[in-house]
Amino acid sequence: MAIVSFLISLFGATMLLLFAVRMVRTGIERSYGASFKRLLTGQSGQLQGSLMGIGLAIVLQSSAAVALLAAGFAASGLLSFGMGLAIVLGGDLGSAFIIQILSFKLDWLVPLLLAVGGWLFVKTETRKWRQLGRILMGVAFILISLRFLREAMDPIRDSAFLPAIAAYLERDYITAFIVGAALAFVMHSSVAAILMCVTLVQIGAIPFAAGLSLVLGANFGSAFIPVWLSRGMPILARRIPLANLILRGTLAVCVLFVSQNILRAGLVGNPDGGQMLVYAHMGFNALLLILALPFCNYLAGPMERLLPEAGNDQKLGAEIAHKPVSVLDEADLEVPAQALTSLKRELLRMLGVVETMFRPVLSLYENGEKDAIRSLQAMDLDVNECLSGIRSYVASIPQENFGKENTRAALDLAEYAIRLETAGDVVSKRLAVLANELRKKKAKFSKAGWEELVDMHEAILSNLKLASNVLISDDLESARLLSLEKTELKRAERQSRKRHLKRLQGGNAESFETSDIHLETLRALREFNSHIAAVAYPILYGNGQLLETRLIENMPEEGGSV
Repeated sequence: MAIVSFLISLFGATMLLLFAVRMVRTGIERSYGASFKRLLTGQSGQLQGSLMGIGLAIVLQSSAAVALLAAGFAASGLLSFGMGLAIVLGGDLGSAFIIQILSFKLDWLVPLLLAVGGWLFVKTETRKWRQLGRILMGVAFILISLRFLREAMDPIRDSAFLPAIAAYLERDYITAFIVGAALAFVMHSSVAAILMCVTLVQIGAIPFAAGLSLVLGANFGSAFIPVWLSRGMPILARRIPLANLILRGTLAVCVLFVSQNILRAGLVGNPDGGQMLVYAHMGFNALLLILALPFCNYLAGPMERLLPEAGNDQKLGAEIAHKPVSVLDEADLEVPAQALTSLKRELLRMLGVVETMFRPVLSLYENGEKDAIRSLQAMDLDVNECLSGIRSYVASIPQENFGKENTRAALDLAEYAIRLETAGDVVSKRLAVLANELRKKKAKFSKAGWEELVDMHEAILSNLKLASNVLISDDLESARLLSLEKTELKRAERQSRKRHLKRLQGGNAESFETSDIHLETLRALREFNSHIAAVAYPILYGNGQLLETRLIENMPEEGGSV
């Protein structure tokens, strides 16, 4: 029974740790996720890129998240291979710094973090304050999970089998290395895996030598995570995580053999305590960054040969295969669940086209050429084609077999398709036209005005991602968040308009020159976001979270005064 109780406690503490790490990362991504593009793609040198990777990993509490961001931007042509690899290597070191911060005894902070974080998340409606509350509570849960982990080990610390396992891992360091790698990959979090190893060494459950082998293995296993998660991405994206895996794996194996031989020979005494393990982890990642950073650009050639792009014939085939094609299937109409799934898949494709149109809008404002603007406007035809297909598909639904509830769901999806088509029109017929007008005038926004537009653009990109999640999952909490984000963007638009008028009163020449375009852009961005957020309405209404009208329904009785 003691073993069963131990395993349950260990599993519970581990799950809480994983949940807490994810909670912190989710809060940060929802607050600042769209800003990461500017941060990652605005670096001028690899040293600067590695420093940015360190900072992002500390913020996101995940080196894998940094690697996936870098891989995605490399696939889009926004990052070179060398710069992307430098950012990933910096992210690994930043992840090691997180371990140092969280390994301190901070249990006294838990009540304060829970009180402040809980109040912000429950009592405030502003997006960033709510997400800050989520982050603070996530940090508190991490500290709680580590305390649970220490407490779970107490009953068996003096048992017979734990010293045997610890001695085996210390003796067979290759097995310990493999166990550490598997642990990091299965947990999908190097932070959680290494924190667990550090805690086990701190409480004396395993010796330092075994902990070091586990941590080196966890470093190796964590590099597999972005390789696995990027397996479906283009070749340009997959090269960076694979290069990181090769570098980390090679150094981890070398350090494993060297360190274990040194420890067994007694050349450095007998290191003890979790803090020494944290130092070893940080030293490993710092050494990797120092050794590999000068060669990031030179590794591009070998990685191109290792993962070559498809030949011309294969490229042509790939282009044909990836050409947007409707996923609507008339055969699915006989089965309501399959028909609704087909509609959602087609809407998801339509939303992707709209996002592709919207993403480069501000780039067109900065340096838009006629051809780029025309190309963007041409994509609106694809959106219109999607809408036509969805309307025809919904009109073909056999209502007698579909049922009232399924028919209503199909009509809601068709309504959202209309909103997406209108959002596409906002981009092609308003924002693109305004970008062309700005180009003809050769005018520029004021610095403050441009920053306001960039912030709104980034917020809408985050909402596009959230809208995709709502469309797929029908999740009530995500729908509520998307609705709150719509309100937040309206507030941002109103505040930007007021600040713009103040700049006009202050005599800002740039604001005068671009006043009409600035105000029209604000209105267009707000309208675009409203159409995107409409996917949340049926879910909120169906769960009693949204009223059909805000008008007061109590009418005066007949003969009464108005």
